[in-house]
Amino acid sequence: MSSFDSNESQMDVPSPKSRKERFEDYDGFIEKFKPKKTTDDCYTPPAIYECVKEWVHENITPLDGLTIRRPFKPGGDYQAEAEGYSENDVVIDNPPFSILAKIQDFYIARGIKFFLFAPALTLFSAPRAGVTYICAHGNVVYDNGAIVRTSFLTNMEGKHRIIIAGDLCRKLGIITAQLKADQKPSKTVTKWEYPVELLTSARIGKVAEHGISFKVPFNECSFVSRLDNMAGASVFGGGYILSEKAAAGKAAAEKAAAEKAAAEESKARTVELSARERDIIHSLGTLTAGAEPSPS
Repeated sequence: MSSFDSNESQMDVPSPKSRKERFEDYDGFIEKFKPKKTTDDCYTPPAIYECVKEWVHENITPLDGLTIRRPFKPGGDYQAEAEGYSENDVVIDNPPFSILAKIQDFYIARGIKFFLFAPALTLFSAPRAGVTYICAHGNVVYDNGAIVRTSFLTNMEGKHRIIIAGDLCRKLGIITAQLKADQKPSKTVTKWEYPVELLTSARIGKVAEHGISFKVPFNECSFVSRLDNMAGASVFGGGYILSEKAAAGKAAAEKAAAEKAAAEESKARTVELSARERDIIHSLGTLTAGAEPSPS
């Protein structure tokens, strides 16, 4: 036997792969090209959607006689579909969160009624005239496995800028539990301890979790992205300063109590309202009902 033959016989020659191994390799190859899921791919479980639709019917507007549209589906084009909408059409759907502001502007410009799912922690980040924020702060598990704190926004209510929907929060929580969702509490985003007169979507969600419901009219609040005494920091997701009337009401007192119980006072920094912001508060409620103050 030649030296070449001897070396060849000692080499590790891989054995042919089985049919099963080749098939599994192919699956791994295909997997590389599958699109990854993002928060824009949150497919709503039917039980969650029906719960929301029922709440809209009972609290926002009767749905009898209206055609409910759901344009936000894989491969859908919400702008093209809107061409055929009439005054009897209403969009109740879970849109891509990354273009939520664009979607609102599109529907508002065309007079299309909508009730849309929205991320709870940044609900106030892009205020639009005539839009009401439904702070449900529900921990919703979606069909793709994503668990997202969810609230809503609509242009159909017309009287209130903010509605704290404790009842809807509870209902969503019950369904989430039935779907065996992981209900770990969301992480605290801010370390600021805000004054009672300021509502943020992140902190007001704690009120909804306690089952407390109340409403804030358009002329009883003013949007702010930061408070003057925050040393240049911003209110995460934006917020609303309440009028003295709204802040002093029973619902506001319950809100303060619920937040106080959940606050980590040892880690929080207290921020006081400035004289300018106090002036805004004094002016709120003096406008004509339905009017909106200019954003601060």
